[in-house]
Amino acid sequence: MDRDIPQQVIRKNRTRIWRYGALAVLLLAGAAWMLYRTLSPTLKRSDVRTATAETGMVENALTAAGEVSPEFEQVMTSPISAVLRQVYFNTGTSVKAGDRILELDKTTTSIELEKQRDELELRRNGIVKTRLELDKSFFDIQIQDSIKACRIASLKADLENAKRLYKAGGGTRESIEQAETSLRIAELEKRQLENDIRSRQAVMRTSIRESEISASIQEKALSEFERKMKQADIVADRAGVLTFVNSSLGARIAEGEVLARIADLRSFKILGSIADSYLPQLQVGMPVMVRINDTHVRGTLLNIRPAVSNNVVNFDVTLDNQQSATLLRPRMKVELYLVTDVHANVVRVANGPAFKGGQVQDVFVLGADGTARRRTVKIGLSNFDFVEITEGLQAGETVILTDMSTYKNIQELKISQ
Repeated sequence: MDRDIPQQVIRKNRTRIWRYGALAVLLLAGAAWMLYRTLSPTLKRSDVRTATAETGMVENALTAAGEVSPEFEQVMTSPISAVLRQVYFNTGTSVKAGDRILELDKTTTSIELEKQRDELELRRNGIVKTRLELDKSFFDIQIQDSIKACRIASLKADLENAKRLYKAGGGTRESIEQAETSLRIAELEKRQLENDIRSRQAVMRTSIRESEISASIQEKALSEFERKMKQADIVADRAGVLTFVNSSLGARIAEGEVLARIADLRSFKILGSIADSYLPQLQVGMPVMVRINDTHVRGTLLNIRPAVSNNVVNFDVTLDNQQSATLLRPRMKVELYLVTDVHANVVRVANGPAFKGGQVQDVFVLGADGTARRRTVKIGLSNFDFVEITEGLQAGETVILTDMSTYKNIQELKISQ
C-alpha cells in the first residue's frame, strides 16, 4: 500500500534540484565567459600607446650620426720648440682678445736668434770683403791694360823708325819684320787682357750677387725667426671659449704642436657620417633634420667629403637658424635625418613599434566602442616621427602603436579603461 510523500520532503527535493540547476547555470556561464575571454582578449588602455591619424607632411629621411663642432675654431700652435712654463686659462674658460693663455720658455730660442744675427753680420762683412778684393783685382788688370797700351804705342814708334831707317839705307828688312812681330804680339796680349777684364767684371758681379742673395736669405730667415719669437707669446686674438688647452707644465713642446683651440660658440656646424652605400642619394643642399634631445632643428647639407674610410662617408651640415646654437655643445652627439623625399597633405600617424617597415602590414585601429580591430594598411614614406598611410586609414582614427605581434592571430580585442 502506497504512502503519501510528506510535503516537507517534496519541498526539500525541489530545493535541491533548484540548487543543482542554478549551480549548473553558473558553471555554464563561467565556462562561456572564460571561452569569451580566450577568444577575445582584453588589454588595459594604460598598457598600449596610441596615436590619432592626421593630415600633414611626411618626409622620407636617411638616418645618420652627427657630431657638433664650432663653425669657427682657431687652432693655436707652437711657433718654436720650447718648454711649457705657465698656463693662465683652463679648458672651458671664456677669453677676450688680448688675453695671454700660455707662456713658453724662450731661452734656448733667444740664444739661437742671437746666433743667427751674428751669422748675418758675418755674411754682410763677407760681401764688403769680397767687393774690396774684386775691386783690387779689377784695378790691377786695368793697370796692366794701360801698360800694354803704352807698350803698343812704343812698338808702333819703333816700327816707324825701322821703316824710315830702311828707306834711308841705314836699316835692314829684318829689323822691320822684327818690329812688326813685336807689335802684333803686344796687340794680341792687349786683346787677351781686355777679354780678361770683361770676364773679371762678370765674375765680380756674379760673386757679389751670390753673396747678396745668400745674405738676403739669411736676413729673411732671421725675420721669420723674430716673427716666431713674437708669436711665442700665446695670446688670444679673438673672443671665444677655450675648447682645448695643453696644461702639461714643463713638457717639451715641438714646433707646430697644438697648444690651444678657441671656438666661437655662437655658431656651429655638424660633421655627419653615414654608410657609403647611401652615397648616391646624398646631394649638396638637401634638407637635414637635426634631432637634439627632443628638439628638431633644420639644417642643410653643406658639402660631401670625398674620402671614404671604413665604408663610411662624411659630410658637413650647417644650421639654417643659428639661434638654435644655444642647444648645442662642442663634440655633442646628435641624430641626423637626411630628407630625400617629401609628401604634403597626406594621412600620417606617429611612428612606433607597430610599424615594421613593410609596405603592407596589419595594425589595430581603436573604435569608439573600445574595441581594437585588425586592419590592413599600405605604407608610404616614413621617418623617425611619422609614417604615411596611403590606404586603409582615415584622418581622425586612432591606431595602436605598441608592438602587437603577440596578437597576430586575433582579429579584435577589447581595450578597457
